[in-house]
Amino acid sequence: MHLSFEDLVHSRDAAGRQLAKLAKTDRVAIYTTSGQNQVEFTDDIAKLHADLLLIRNRSISKPAGMPQCPDISYYMADRIINYDDSQALSLAIQEATICLGVPAQAVTSDEIRSLAQPVLATGLQETHVTLTVLKDVVRRMSAMPGQRIVILISPGFFSPTEYQSDRSDILDRAIRANVVINSLNARGLWVDQMFEASQQAASTPAFLALKRQYDHQTALAESDLLAEMADGTGGSLFENNNDLDQGMRELGGAPEYHYVIAFAPQNLKLDGSFHGLKVTVKTTPPVSLNIKARKGYYAPKKASTAEETARGEIEASVFSRDELSELPVELHTQFYKSSEKDATISVVCRMDTRHIQFKKAGGRNSNSLTVVSAVFDRNGNFISGIVKTLDFNIKDETLAKMMTTGVMTVKTNFSVPPGSYMIRLVVRDSEGQLMSGLNGAVTIP
Repeated sequence: MHLSFEDLVHSRDAAGRQLAKLAKTDRVAIYTTSGQNQVEFTDDIAKLHADLLLIRNRSISKPAGMPQCPDISYYMADRIINYDDSQALSLAIQEATICLGVPAQAVTSDEIRSLAQPVLATGLQETHVTLTVLKDVVRRMSAMPGQRIVILISPGFFSPTEYQSDRSDILDRAIRANVVINSLNARGLWVDQMFEASQQAASTPAFLALKRQYDHQTALAESDLLAEMADGTGGSLFENNNDLDQGMRELGGAPEYHYVIAFAPQNLKLDGSFHGLKVTVKTTPPVSLNIKARKGYYAPKKASTAEETARGEIEASVFSRDELSELPVELHTQFYKSSEKDATISVVCRMDTRHIQFKKAGGRNSNSLTVVSAVFDRNGNFISGIVKTLDFNIKDETLAKMMTTGVMTVKTNFSVPPGSYMIRLVVRDSEGQLMSGLNGAVTIP
């Protein structure tokens, strides 16, 4: 939605040339902020090339062939509406008098604000859609095996303060899932924009200087998000360079060294405020290092409930490939074919109940087990998932019988066509807050 046609073509061609060099074990997906011409993870290079050629620029805020008078950017609209920026307002008034060819007193502040309001609204919509897509891409990437790399190709886009929690959430999700976001600024080498000769003739030096100032501020604000996504996930930013092929080569790999460091802040106020972070590395003797790290984090606005925490942990584990063994759980798979085109996969979860904790209250023993079975295709794309919850509130004699038998079985079936599939089983208990995550594979001829 943010790429101009020219930048889109250059980026598309560079991406296509990079696809031709992929290893056989690589899988690639194409996602667009417009939601059009997307391709799920695949090793079909021909399909990826074909769909790349179908991508078009689909801006909401700047429809093709429709010049605006005055040309109020999303950034300027935010300054005018939300910050009552007198300089931005004055600039828009001056530009309106030039492009309309009317006296300065013919354009009022209220008229400019009324023009800025829809620009801000459509800009906010584009930002919301883009961040939602990026969050979904990170979630999808977390289900993929191996190194997880996102190349964010964009000229950058403005993301005002009201979206700070969304940006922070993307970084949190990416860090937890070991997803690296590399940003490629598709605008290439950036220079201050010049103006049409007709406008320059009627413009004053003061107007031109102010216009360049806001163009520059807009460009910086748009590129800030690209840098934030790269720095915050251990990735790299390629910008101010027209050699997009070089950019694709550099960004197609994971960083040489990547560390995840966590800490628990003391007496954190749940007010959504920003807290800066600084990461340094001390070496003996001193060595010059290029460190890319998250610039800070936003405090949550409310504490997570136990249910929200459990739901987040389970979701993250389902779309992970890391194996956990905190609970005594075994994964078994079976399949049978009902026809040449139809098959059923049975995912069998076996648990040793003798090692599961129960809470004693009111003469009863309680716990709740959540069992999630999920199926992914050979390229790692999520197909289906089923959640089953087992609630226990049992007497001592019933618990004694469970401890004697020692085994509990939960079976889940999935209807699929023949093919190769990856299976993910996640089990979490509410009492001990322990979790197990196991992987399996099934090939149905």
